[in-house]
Amino acid sequence: MNVSTSTLSLTVADVDASRAFLCTHLGYQVAMADDGFASLTREDAAVDVVLLRKGTEVLPAEQRDREATGLILALTVTDLDAEEARLRAAGAPITMPLREEPWGERLFQTTDPNGVVIQLVEWAAPDQPSDRSEDATMRVITPETGHVTVSPNATMAGLAAPSRGSAELSTWTVAMEAGATGPEHSVSREQVWTVTAGALEVTCDGRTEKVALGQTLVLPADLVRRIHAPEPAEAHVSMRADGVASVPGSEGTRELPWAR
Repeated sequence: MNVSTSTLSLTVADVDASRAFLCTHLGYQVAMADDGFASLTREDAAVDVVLLRKGTEVLPAEQRDREATGLILALTVTDLDAEEARLRAAGAPITMPLREEPWGERLFQTTDPNGVVIQLVEWAAPDQPSDRSEDATMRVITPETGHVTVSPNATMAGLAAPSRGSAELSTWTVAMEAGATGPEHSVSREQVWTVTAGALEVTCDGRTEKVALGQTLVLPADLVRRIHAPEPAEAHVSMRADGVASVPGSEGTRELPWAR
């Protein structure tokens, strides 16, 4: 079998709405069109898209009322961050914020007016073996006041981070006053907390645990958590350096400045 081109046929309620979305935001062009039909293409390697109006008689009877739900139109692009910023600025709905999977896939999703999910993807370059560089040496990092971030609920003092000599991990300390409670949030990477003074009460995914002095807590990636200090408390935290935070009910992600 020799495949010369690939086409994705989507049955939608409003052909004109999907055609306008794909042409306006994703650079598709109309190759052919008629009432209840549009054939779209791009000049690169993107799959061609055919849009058919729901109920059209060109489809077999058992398929006429089925719509394009439960599938994802995935397009691999370069400079994913720029594409996300461009679509957001153009008013396209970002229905899944930019994220990175452990296997190296970076992606975000937008959705057209008919509910067709379009996923833009960028793959991280595989690690390449290389000779040991001059930077691959043991380092001693001294805490500095410039690496301290004070929020209404806690004080974070950055230790190791890529800006201070580490390659993969970030570590910092957290100090909280008695009664302080941080906001609900999730983090895209696993975190490990070791309580070095006092105690913390941590609610994660609907479950609350008290973490006492000397105990270590592992917080999985992407689960909503809230940290509360029933007494003055301090902890040491470690995480992969590229982790970002999200707040339920809001779009986008937030960097952790003390981990950069």
